[in-house]
Amino acid sequence: MADTSSAAAAAAASHDRTRSLSMQSFEKTKSSVASRTMSAELNKLINMLPDGERREIFQAEMDNFFMLFNRYLLDRATNATLDWEKIKSPAPEQIIPYAKLGKSAADRDAQLLSKLAVLKLNGGLGTTMGCVGPKSAIEVRDGLTFLDLTVRQIEYLNTSNKVKVPLILMNSFNTDEETNRIVQKYLSHEVVILTFNQSKFPRIFKDSLLPSVKHPDEDVSKGNWYPPGHGDVFESLENSGLLDKLIEEGKEWLFISNVDNLGATVDTAILQHLEQSGAEFVMEVTDKTKADIKGGTLIDYEGHVRLLELAQVPSEHVDDFKSIKKFKIFNTNNLWVSVKAIKRILQDREMQLDVIVNPKTLPSGEKVLQLETAVGAAIKHFKGAHGINVPRSRFLPVKSTSDLFLVTSDLYHLDHGQLVMSPKRMFGTIPIVKLGDHFKKVSDYQARFRGRPRILELDHLTVTGDVYFGPDVTLKGTVIAVANHGSRIDLPAQSLLEDKVVTGNLRILDH
Repeated sequence: MADTSSAAAAAAASHDRTRSLSMQSFEKTKSSVASRTMSAELNKLINMLPDGERREIFQAEMDNFFMLFNRYLLDRATNATLDWEKIKSPAPEQIIPYAKLGKSAADRDAQLLSKLAVLKLNGGLGTTMGCVGPKSAIEVRDGLTFLDLTVRQIEYLNTSNKVKVPLILMNSFNTDEETNRIVQKYLSHEVVILTFNQSKFPRIFKDSLLPSVKHPDEDVSKGNWYPPGHGDVFESLENSGLLDKLIEEGKEWLFISNVDNLGATVDTAILQHLEQSGAEFVMEVTDKTKADIKGGTLIDYEGHVRLLELAQVPSEHVDDFKSIKKFKIFNTNNLWVSVKAIKRILQDREMQLDVIVNPKTLPSGEKVLQLETAVGAAIKHFKGAHGINVPRSRFLPVKSTSDLFLVTSDLYHLDHGQLVMSPKRMFGTIPIVKLGDHFKKVSDYQARFRGRPRILELDHLTVTGDVYFGPDVTLKGTVIAVANHGSRIDLPAQSLLEDKVVTGNLRILDH
């Protein structure tokens, strides 16, 4: 009886393997057909342009898209996923505490900085905050925009160290024209500003896997083109000619960060560490809080350091990924990368970043996919790559008006374009701030906060409904203001609220 059962089990297992191999064979055949069809469609688009530089640039972009598309097909055919059992916390040598970095000597700063270029990812719009145009043009402090603050930082760096660190902006087709108009105002400043565009890739129909774009010059407002995420930075930098220009000028390192991260400033201690360690790629990570549970994290995967994004996590392990106990750090997207190593990896065609599939719906209602990559995923391709666990002060993004509330408050002051936390703040932590939908747009926020909020002793603020704050309002401890539908709360000038709940009839209760 046992022999019969064993034989049946073996037969079932064999059948499952055969069926699995058969499915893989079917998927590979389907992928091969999809790849050939895509190649033909892309060539049609390329041939619509006359010979010349523009056609060459477009062809380079389509070549990069075709490689990304084939990686997507391969992942789909092989059901390529990370083996959760092989995912481990990083080894001590893979994450170095910032406190262990030695400070660079003042007389060496200029030498280190002369080998650096700063690159800001500037492809995003300010639409989520109710603004038109590039997000970098939003005023965030004392009438200064993200870009103003960045230029001030680099200019001070250059003048105080007698160096010429260039500022490079990676724009998208959404931000390029307006950004190039804006940067004209910095012509008299002591900073060279260079711009280039990230790629413009075609969305593909979900069912047919064919490009939804019909012509290379098709208006982007139709929604068939998209910028493919910041993982495109390396290929686009090379296609623009700027990568070779940096190498020719003797630049060795590139500091990459999001333009809306006001904490991402040049740090010579990290620069010195790059030089001493020989690392080709360093990612700044910081301790995770409950506000950061969706952020990518560094892991050890089969002895190599890798970036793990939420999109890569199987649904049954999402809670594990969000756990602060298991994954204690997250990626700030402040990256320090060897310029020559970028060139080598691109020349060897080794830049195989993990594909992120982002489903979208066209205005016509048709379902499409856009294939994206994240720049941090490149860490697996560089020699000696590792993370540095930096202070939270190096991660100060402004993604919402709740963040804007913090950076416009007396919690910070400006020092040559850099936001510095007030020494009067007794705790190193940042208050938790949750502003409701009435504050979602920057214009609404500015109308509802008349003056700079004083929050040196604030722990938590929640505001919902139709609420207005007068000038010089001081908030301490935990403050909750809730205006129910049809109610309005006006907090008068110079109000002091400490551990209070304010309701629609302005009753102030102990909290």
